[in-house]
Amino acid sequence: MAQAGAAWPNTAPTAFGSQLLYETLFVYNMLSGALEPQLAARLETPNPTTFRVTLRNGTRWQDGRPLTSRDVVYTFELAKRHSVGYRTFWDYVSSVSASSPTVVTIQLNPRKPNPGLVRHYLASVAILPEHIWSEVEKTERSILQFANLRPVGSGPYKLKEYNNERIVLERDPNYWGRSVWGLPAPRYIVHPIFKSNEAGNLALEQGQLDLSQQFVPEIWKMWQQKRLPVSTWLKQPPYHLPGHLPIIFINVNKKGLDNPLVRRAIAYAINYPLIAQTAMSNYSVPVNSSLILPEGSEKKFFDAERVRQNGWSFNPRRAVEILEKELGAKKGSDGIYVLPDGTRLGPWKVQCPFGWTDWNQALEIVASNVRAVGIDLRTEFPEYPVANQNMANGTFDLGLWFVSGVGPASPWQRFRDVLDGRDVPPVGQTAFWGYNRYNNPKVGELLDKAAATTNEAELKQLYGELDKIFMADVPVIPLMYRPLEFFQYNETVWTGFPNANNPYAPPMHSGAGVRILYKIKNR
Repeated sequence: MAQAGAAWPNTAPTAFGSQLLYETLFVYNMLSGALEPQLAARLETPNPTTFRVTLRNGTRWQDGRPLTSRDVVYTFELAKRHSVGYRTFWDYVSSVSASSPTVVTIQLNPRKPNPGLVRHYLASVAILPEHIWSEVEKTERSILQFANLRPVGSGPYKLKEYNNERIVLERDPNYWGRSVWGLPAPRYIVHPIFKSNEAGNLALEQGQLDLSQQFVPEIWKMWQQKRLPVSTWLKQPPYHLPGHLPIIFINVNKKGLDNPLVRRAIAYAINYPLIAQTAMSNYSVPVNSSLILPEGSEKKFFDAERVRQNGWSFNPRRAVEILEKELGAKKGSDGIYVLPDGTRLGPWKVQCPFGWTDWNQALEIVASNVRAVGIDLRTEFPEYPVANQNMANGTFDLGLWFVSGVGPASPWQRFRDVLDGRDVPPVGQTAFWGYNRYNNPKVGELLDKAAATTNEAELKQLYGELDKIFMADVPVIPLMYRPLEFFQYNETVWTGFPNANNPYAPPMHSGAGVRILYKIKNR
């Protein structure tokens, strides 16, 4: 089976990796919003500050060694010794201990309880074998740079070969989970590494790929016009389920952009329906000015009336009104507004990585719209490593980037990503959220209250207050809805992929989407 998308990382402790090689305790199902057992058999909460995880019987590593609670404890405690991606786990947890070979007890931090975020880590941190990684710690100067060319995981596939063109995984006939799920249907998973989205999309069209998580523009033409056995989760717009909210971070510490009214004028200038129709190929309805997704598991917190009263939509006349009447700005001879204190609105650059074609196209629309109302904004598309460093270090004007998608801790985690300035390092140092270094003293208390409660009515009220702060200060601008993972398949070779009419697994390549491999059939 051939599968394309983002290349699998080395699953050093900084990466969550492919669950075909390394597995998590639980997997997240975006259809139900629930955690489903993977390495773990169950999760119990004997009291509000204690999680008890019981492993399945017979879990073991691909080298035959047993996978025990000690491996789980070791994996999480790596984040105490190394600056890994899940290091913030320990902000919300006091201890992780092995109560028995199959039971792990997690004590939440009573001063900073956040059971939702802890659940997120239980479903996203790949468990590592202590007997291997403890030796890596001893011999490697940095485990984060360890190549891990012979990975030993617990998953149903082993690494067979790799090069610059592809990664090949081979099914492990001795997989511990065989007694639980059986073995996945494909003997091999071949992951081609394409030089561009266009090459990957052509391979899907030609039947060289069975499953793809790339952005494919106007995919409906493959079955409507070309009569190909290609499909997505939905056969009609928006074709995919919303799960992500790509957002433009605005450098709120840069002169001119430090004024929330300037940021609001930019927000009103953007043609969100055009972005949904063109850059997103109708895979998104026009985005709302809210940090809460209006569908799925977050729908219960979304308030359309609050958005109507406090937010914005495409309205260039309103943008000009803010600039001229509320800010008192005057147009210069070049058509660009200047604030009363002499601050010219630009030149500024809005960035995202080169080759991210849908994002590139969206930002071209943004820059054109914003220039049309008299703000000097241009696009910049550096290579990914440069764009990533710019965002993390806060050295950008405006940047389109990721925030947390739907998951066990959403929308709390997304509000944290955007509004919480606590624990965010200063400009020039690496940040994992809060890239624009926005800070509001009201946010912390609201987030802490939301993290600690499971009362749905209270959560809706708290998220509403946070959303109003976002809409008042405009530190970021949501640009489009995007699926948690693009999910499209070609049934030339394999059939039986899930879709809205047969939702036995979610449209995901990770998490609970791993179940797909056990259901598909070879023609």
